[in-house]
Order: sequence, then structure tokens, then C-alpha cells
Amino acid sequence: MVALADVTNLIGGRAGPARSGEWLEKLRPADETVLCRVARSASEDVDDAVAAAREAQPGWAERTAVARGDVVRELALLLLARRDEASALVVEETGKPAELALGETDAAVEMGLFIAGEGRRSYGRTTTASMANRTVLTVRQPLGVAALVMSFNTPLPNVAWKAFPAIFCGNAAVLKPSEHTPASASLFAELALEAGVPPGVLNVVHGLGGEAGVPLVAHADVDLVSFTGSAATGRAINEVAARRLAKTCLELGGKNALVVCDDADLDNAVRWAVASAFSNAGQRCASASRLVIFDAVYDEFRERLAAAVRDVEPQPVISRESLERMLASIEEARDAGATVLAGGARIERPGWYLAPTVVEGARPDAPISHVELFGPVTVLYRVTDLDEAIALVNDSPYGLTAAVHTASVHRAMGVAERVQAGVVVVNAGTHGSEPHMGFGGVKESGTGWREAGIESLDVYSDPKVVNLVVDPAKA
Repeated sequence: MVALADVTNLIGGRAGPARSGEWLEKLRPADETVLCRVARSASEDVDDAVAAAREAQPGWAERTAVARGDVVRELALLLLARRDEASALVVEETGKPAELALGETDAAVEMGLFIAGEGRRSYGRTTTASMANRTVLTVRQPLGVAALVMSFNTPLPNVAWKAFPAIFCGNAAVLKPSEHTPASASLFAELALEAGVPPGVLNVVHGLGGEAGVPLVAHADVDLVSFTGSAATGRAINEVAARRLAKTCLELGGKNALVVCDDADLDNAVRWAVASAFSNAGQRCASASRLVIFDAVYDEFRERLAAAVRDVEPQPVISRESLERMLASIEEARDAGATVLAGGARIERPGWYLAPTVVEGARPDAPISHVELFGPVTVLYRVTDLDEAIALVNDSPYGLTAAVHTASVHRAMGVAERVQAGVVVVNAGTHGSEPHMGFGGVKESGTGWREAGIESLDVYSDPKVVNLVVDPAKA
């Protein structure tokens, strides 16, 4: 296969290598061949990008919300026009099927179109006051410079969920994509310039987290850090940003449970369990890594699931390190007495492939029950009733998403009310949030903010309360 051109930084509207002249080598997960070289940035490159953002932000913020929304819409439409090219880059970077990459590009476009519409719906509030002749209203104000740091798993939606609302709200941004998915992020930023986003409003700095991400998060001129990734990294980011009281939005991991009750449609439950656990090679923060099954249907569900997993087309995970970490976790579970019902081994072929894996018999307090693996691994649990199921769902450091399969609306609402999660789904999968739906979790799954939806505007802007006092005598 032919390698792509070098992927460079984009700072102040100009593309170029890192100041050091150093590069990273990006390999294709599907076959381990070289895809491209990527700029290996460091603190001096971050300084340049933040300075460019700081300089460009005031002029961008002076534009009306309608005008900024129009530019966001143009960017979304350009991405739609380059849909095939953008999706092909994602396939090369991640190894995921073309159909899945195309769907993700469409989701990124829809996020842009949704945010663009807020240009004419960026509503505030008016309220009363105890003082006569005073009107109180609220308006949104930008924060300044936003650091946007993200994971690799859904490259274009990850960029879109942050970049579209960030720039729409009048901020300038420095985007630090995962070193695993650099090319698609760079394409997005190039399209932004073409769409009319001023130079410096959306900058891209590539590189490793420890070399480029850390100085970006710690930079004194960064007003907001928005991060999607692991809880461990999110915790470190929160500690650094808190020292200067910077606003921080963290969308972190999950150990999401899908509950199957004794009155569930088992065909539907198996279909959604497989999709939630194994689509995108299980590399979703909302993947179903725990399957909680009522005892009355456990054996039948287990049999159907094992048969369905045999038909799953394997997809590569993002890196050799990820694959080795998952294999070690599976082996640890097996040594502790768990049984591997399906998969559990590397597929012997070029690339980083783990056979879709189902584990049963793991203790609820075992590491495999609590640690997010971010891969095609799910664990089966047997419970006697709804109370035990809900207790097991909540026995997790995370609280991102959950799903329940049941024919009873009463059970469904009971689960929705009692599980500790930011998103609950009835009779479908644990994943699948859309651009107009605020997404986020509780506990170690985040810090309370929501991405996507109108809730994302609360992340990238602050409210300003305006008091207008009039003198009736001068009317």
C-alpha cells in the first residue's frame, strides 16, 4: 500500500512540521503497514498554536451568532461533499469497515448542521426582579481559547462534537487529535479554512499525549479543556487544569451494562448485545462490556449469543499495545477462574485483531468487571431478579450508559430511574446517541457536562446576566 503525504500541524492557517522537525510513524491497524508520518509536536508548537488562537479569537467572537452559524453550516456541507474521501481516511487510520466510517462521517455532518441552526436559536432568558423598572436577561459569552483533546475511536464525530460547538460559541480552539487518527482531523481543519473559518480560529497540533497534550492542557492561556478518553488521563487533566481554575469538560470511559430480563425478546436482545459489544471492535465508550442476564433465560441467551458471536466479522483494534493489554486482562480473568466462552485469542493474520470475546464466571469485583478494556470483550453475569440486576449495574466506578431488554414498561422505567448512568436505553443497545442528544455520564464517566445537543453550548460558553434599569419619567 502507498503511504499518505506527511500529516503536518495547522497553526494560524499555515501547515507545517513540528519545530523540532521530528516525526511519528503511523501504522495501519489492519495490516501494520506504514500509513503516514505525523508531526511530533512539543511545547513550543503548542505555544505557537495557543498564541494564534488567542490572536484570532476576539475578531471571530465579534461576529454574530448567526454569522458564525453560517460558517459552521458551510463547513458541515464541505465535509458532506468530501464524504467519501474523509471516510476513506478513517478506514485507513482505524481499519474499520467502510460502511461504518461512512456512517460516522454522516454523523459528524449532522452535528455541524445541528449546531449551525443554533445561530438562529441561541436563546437566552428573561426574568423578573424585585426592583421596579428592572429587566433581567441572559446572553451567552465565549470563553476564549479551548483545548480540544480526543480519542481515536470515532475520529470525525469526536472532532465534530467538540470543534463545531467550540467555534460556534465564539471561541478559538487548538485541536489535539489522537496520534492514531491524525489525517482525518487535519482534513477537517483544512475544510474549516475553506469554509471561511478565519486562520487561527481552529488550529491542529499533532503528537503524543505526553509531549503535546500535556503542555496544551497546562497552558496558562487555555480557558477551557475539553477531553474525551480514559478516566485515568481525565483525572490527570482535571488536576492540572484545576490549578488555574480552568473550565474542564471530561467525557470519559464506561463499563456499560445491558440487562436482559426474563420477559425480553431474546432475538432482539442478542442482536443488540452483539452490536453493542463488538461493533467498532468494541472501541466505544458506550460499548456493552457487561451483559447482565436473568437466571430464567441465561442458558438460552448464552447459547444464542455464542452462536451469534461466531458470525461477527473481526475488526482490528487500534494498536499493538491495546491488543496486548486486552489479552493480558483475559488471561488474568481465566487464571482467576473465569471461562472464555468465545474468542480470547489473537487472530493470526497481519494487523491487530482480537477474536470477539465472551467471558463468563468472572466475579463482579474482578478487574475485568471494573476496568474498561476498550475492545471486543464482554462479560456475562447471571442474576436472579431486577433488584440484583440493578445492584450489579451500579457496582461499577463508571456510569455512562446502560440498556434494559424487557416487555414491561414498568420494569423499563424502574431501571431507568434506579441505574446510575447518564444514558439509559430500552430494548436496544448501549450506544447510538445522536447529535441533538446531550451525552455524558456520572461517577468516573465524566464531570457532569454533556457533549452534543444544546447542552454542548453550556460547555463552550458562559452565561452573562444583564440588568436593564429604566426611568419611567424619561419615557
